[in-house]
Amino acid sequence: MDAHGRVIWSELNTRDPETAKTFYAKALGWRVEDMPMEGGYTYGIIMNGGERVGGMFSLNAPQFEGVPDHWLTYIGVDDVDHRMTLAVESGGTIVRAPWTITGVGRIGLLRAPGGAFMAWMTPMPPAPSP
Repeated sequence: MDAHGRVIWSELNTRDPETAKTFYAKALGWRVEDMPMEGGYTYGIIMNGGERVGGMFSLNAPQFEGVPDHWLTYIGVDDVDHRMTLAVESGGTIVRAPWTITGVGRIGLLRAPGGAFMAWMTPMPPAPSP
């Protein structure tokens, strides 16, 4: 996996996606393409011209009560389950154990010893061309 140890995605987590879309459109020229996801929610793909540069996620569910708007950095890893174990052994804390998003990859959330919050992800390999 050539993305191991590299920042592979950034995601804006916000309570007001519409205001965020307007702000980033005017300030940076970004547009957001809404994508339906499992569980009935919509995920926004941030586009800079024709390039996917990040995501946008709504924090408007009860489980996110008290979580402030923030940018979440995703770091690519070769095996998220194994790497999360190593993170704990190295002083990190698991915030959410790894789970799989169909067609995307396997993701885990953690805090580094200093408190920095991040996501680690083993992306799904690209689908073979027909």
